[in-house]
Amino acid sequence: MGAAGLDGFYARLEERRARRPEPLEADFATHAREAGKDQCTLELLVDGLDCAACVWLIESLLARNPAVTKARVHLSTRRLSLAWHGAPAEANAHAGLVAALGFRLAPYDALAVTAEDDREARELLRALAVAGFAAANVMLLSVAVWSGHDGSMGEATRTLFHWLSAAIALPAVAYAGQPFFRSAFAALRAGRTNMDVPISIGVTLACLVSLHEAWAGEQHAYFDSAITLLFFLLIGRYLDRRARGRARHAVRALMALTTRTATILLPDGGTASRRVDALVPGDVLLVAAGERLGADGLVSEGASTLDASLVTGESLPLAVAPGSRVFAGMVNLGAALRVRVTASGERTLLAEIVRLVEAAERGRSRFVALADRVARAYAPVVHATALLTFLGWFLLGGLSWDRALLVATAVLIITCPCALALAVPVVQVVASTRLLRSGVLLLSPTALERLAQIDHVVLDKTGTLTLGRPELVDAPSDPEVCRSAAALAAASRHPLARALARALPDVAPADGVVEHAGQGLATHDSRLGSAAFCGVAAPVDDGRSELWFVRDGGPPHRFAFADRLRPDAAATVAALQARGLQVELLSGDRPAVVAEAARAAGIATWQAEATPAAKVARLATLAAEGRKVMMVGDGLNDAPALAAAHASLSPTSAAEATQNAADAVFQGEALAPAIETLDVARRADRLVRQNLALALLYNLSAVPLAILGEVTPLVAAVAMSSSSLLVIGNALRLGAGHPAKGPR
Repeated sequence: MGAAGLDGFYARLEERRARRPEPLEADFATHAREAGKDQCTLELLVDGLDCAACVWLIESLLARNPAVTKARVHLSTRRLSLAWHGAPAEANAHAGLVAALGFRLAPYDALAVTAEDDREARELLRALAVAGFAAANVMLLSVAVWSGHDGSMGEATRTLFHWLSAAIALPAVAYAGQPFFRSAFAALRAGRTNMDVPISIGVTLACLVSLHEAWAGEQHAYFDSAITLLFFLLIGRYLDRRARGRARHAVRALMALTTRTATILLPDGGTASRRVDALVPGDVLLVAAGERLGADGLVSEGASTLDASLVTGESLPLAVAPGSRVFAGMVNLGAALRVRVTASGERTLLAEIVRLVEAAERGRSRFVALADRVARAYAPVVHATALLTFLGWFLLGGLSWDRALLVATAVLIITCPCALALAVPVVQVVASTRLLRSGVLLLSPTALERLAQIDHVVLDKTGTLTLGRPELVDAPSDPEVCRSAAALAAASRHPLARALARALPDVAPADGVVEHAGQGLATHDSRLGSAAFCGVAAPVDDGRSELWFVRDGGPPHRFAFADRLRPDAAATVAALQARGLQVELLSGDRPAVVAEAARAAGIATWQAEATPAAKVARLATLAAEGRKVMMVGDGLNDAPALAAAHASLSPTSAAEATQNAADAVFQGEALAPAIETLDVARRADRLVRQNLALALLYNLSAVPLAILGEVTPLVAAVAMSSSSLLVIGNALRLGAGHPAKGPR
């Protein structure tokens, strides 16, 4: 549909809305927010989104309204972000346009839509189970009918079997086809079409023609093909729903990192609880130990340590004092703090990370799987061929309309894309099983195809290239000093103190240890902590983390810590480079630490102190250069980059939000699964292309027979079964052999 077609459709839609306004399920004007002078915004949940075409249609039509300044739909999260010039009261008019297209709308709340998503997933699963059960039973009856075409089955018995098939298939189609029928009806009612319209027509037509044949006592009925086709289509729909659910869970997990309410200090000295979206700059938050910050701000009183992995990706806590900048989602690990709010709600850094993830998922949702691209051209050709067959036999061949329709339906059935529907899923199943034996779990249905195209690998440092935990690498030579320091460390949960305690596990905790938030540990005669806390004027700057220990006024002793590389990190990097892939390192850590890790792993290109936005920007630059980038990361700050990359991996030790943003996760301390994943993906891509070619060849070779009216159910069964068995057998070759044990 071009620009002129869109303008005409928009005009007709507005005219119809003027005659008969679409009823809305809520007053969206109450949910609109004023974003400035004469500027309002609204976040809506759009139910009924099936593909990128729906996204394009909504955005394009809303853009026809000159008052609308922004209309962005995220397919994965079903979120419509709308902005316009005007008053909040105009929200219903803008929402009404989307509702007139046949979509259901609700105010967007990412934390409240889980129940609806689960309900839809259960509905699809039940429909899939019903279709599968019916298809198996109808196929058993059909095998008997096909076997009786040699004359061994009487007409009465064959008709009985047809009616038994109808009794099983028709209720199953009516129930299992509801996801497609509802979507098609809503689209047609709105004066548009979608992919569910031809599906619904084909399934319904096959059932009606088969019912006519059974009523007339004819030889041929196609109940088996109708319900089997619906079964395969539901498999694809369910897998797609699960894949999009991963993206929605990623966003929700990120949004769950902020609290719903926060405690603020009132001007009279009292306290009150307030929703975080109602906080305004200038409010003073009281943040207790163990509490998560609900807004960005500056520390106004107190000293503590924070879990800042959301921003830096580093596991080491961040020491803060008055004047330090802190962000929503960080966790206070030490003493209570007072924080003056500088940004809240949609203006926080955490909200920006959520928007980065959504924007990246939006870009990835435009990626169309190879099978979908083939099916997009395949379906119109098949339907056009069936229509021409009907017209040819009815107008030129001298057949009655019902016989001509039967031949046309045979064309639809013989070209039923069962093998085409199996071509990709069966390879995915075999590849997923192969990768699972290597400790890799695929999370996205298009991951294999995208992984096969990778030519550039970007690695995070902490928790990805390294093990993600500090280890003691340098200690004083005096064992008594080490044991005394370890006795203090055993009383703390600080990561460096725990690393020191792990190095000397047989040392008992000291008595009377007092922890000074953000500084260190102390007893009556010794201290363990930062250089300043232990009176060290010139700490060593060698890129390592450190703890200092002093006792009874004696000389200070330094304990140095480093995050060790994964055991096979250097070998894996070398193996990736040997396969022609370029490898680089992106980290939020300090330059000296990143430089040392890159040198040890054999990586020439690296960048330190990279924020989440900087990582996404770097990936965008590589994509603009034509690179197909695989991102491997584990930190919360890596979630936007994982979603923005062409493909992505994450270790199972990563945060839940990070894993949900990735295409696959891998287990263990080895990095070698990244190589196995890429190798399997490349083999799977070759097999998918072979399967698609085989499926199309088999189906198209039977089309001339169907057009000539020579196809019987037996011929159709042989063609469809043979092509399906062939693609399954070809895919099973991927599972042969054993998974790789490491870089090779």
